[in-house]
Amino acid sequence: MSTTITFIIDEVEVKAQKGQTILEAADEAGIYIPRLCAMKDLTPFGSCRVCTVLVNGRPQAACTQPVAPGIVVENNTEKLLNIRKNIIEMLFVEGNHFCMFCEKSGNCELQALAYRLGIDAPAFPYQFPKREIDATHRDIFIDRNRCILCARCVRASRDLDGKNVFQFIGRGPEKRIAVNAQIKLSDTDINLTDKAVDVCPVGAILRKRVGYKVPVGQRLYDHKPIGSEIETR
Repeated sequence: MSTTITFIIDEVEVKAQKGQTILEAADEAGIYIPRLCAMKDLTPFGSCRVCTVLVNGRPQAACTQPVAPGIVVENNTEKLLNIRKNIIEMLFVEGNHFCMFCEKSGNCELQALAYRLGIDAPAFPYQFPKREIDATHRDIFIDRNRCILCARCVRASRDLDGKNVFQFIGRGPEKRIAVNAQIKLSDTDINLTDKAVDVCPVGAILRKRVGYKVPVGQRLYDHKPIGSEIETR
């Protein structure tokens, strides 16, 4: 019995395997759906909603929504572009993202999505929250000003590293990333070989003493927009 499923994305017929998500199937078909919390090898989480698509007219997170025979998915429309722009703009104003001073500039997925979506400056007022920085670890630091609560570090530490270094605490506007120690990162069992150190899409978790080593012009998104490695259509 065949496990192949056929459905439509933006009038293009796509073949997928039973159990795949819309995002996974789109990637294999060379169709880029923007995302921030989703990442290969990590359990789908569905927190950022940047990958929102319309499935038979209803909004769904492409990273968590499984494929189904005959569904019609809208991905590249003016309505969805505006939804994604609003989400990206809100992520910028809800944190303290100063791209010109950030070590992740040029390699940051949030910044790259803003460029791809044509965002020059957020339309919403900046909130300028007061957030903590933890630089107690010898090799790694956390700047919560840049955290977008994507949970990549939480899932990578738990599912890939077999640890539980990171977790969320608080609710609503008080929600933040915490570590499994009384106070500081240096008291955890994290180390430089952990996958959790490298999965952050922004500059919230970074290695020390490597910032700015890649010159402008050679950074990840200096020449091609984010998603170019996927797109064939």
